Amino acid sequence: MTDLGSVAWPPAPIGTERLVLREPEARDRAAFIELLASPEVHTYLGGPRPRDELERKLPEVPERWPGSFVVELDGAMIGQILLRRAPEHHRPAAAGKADLGYLFLPRAWGFGYAAEACAAALDWFDSVLPGEPVVLATQTANVGSMRLAAKLGFTKVERFRAWDADQWLGLRAPITHSD
Repeated sequence: MTDLGSVAWPPAPIGTERLVLREPEARDRAAFIELLASPEVHTYLGGPRPRDELERKLPEVPERWPGSFVVELDGAMIGQILLRRAPEHHRPAAAGKADLGYLFLPRAWGFGYAAEACAAALDWFDSVLPGEPVVLATQTANVGSMRLAAKLGFTKVERFRAWDADQWLGLRAPITHSD
């Protein structure tokens, strides 16, 4: 997320039953290259980036900015959670709201890690920016992502067409923690 306001970054690592969400580190570079170059991961995201280009251009510590969490399982990166402000040129219903994104290596699919990690990131978000809504956009053809959005409590705001595919925009209403 490009504007966290007064939120301190990075937060302390966030532990779940099986995972740790933490800031990216240099040891994650190879996993980021695998993630960004994966045709399976990028089926609904416009295609993978060329591995040789990633090898040349990716910084020593990739994706190190507020809102970028590495998802770690047993000491190794298996995915990434992104929380960032949706740009003003995005869908009007999303503009300026926090936007949830996630990428997981194919070997981590089907075990519930994305739901567990996204729920933890959203809990963190709700604790540091209470009352803020979160949006999520995905292709309607991405059945797994659509299921995850529903599981996380996102409800349809609109369907639209972009990048030659049907898209879905969901909203998760603001949650505030009471003391």
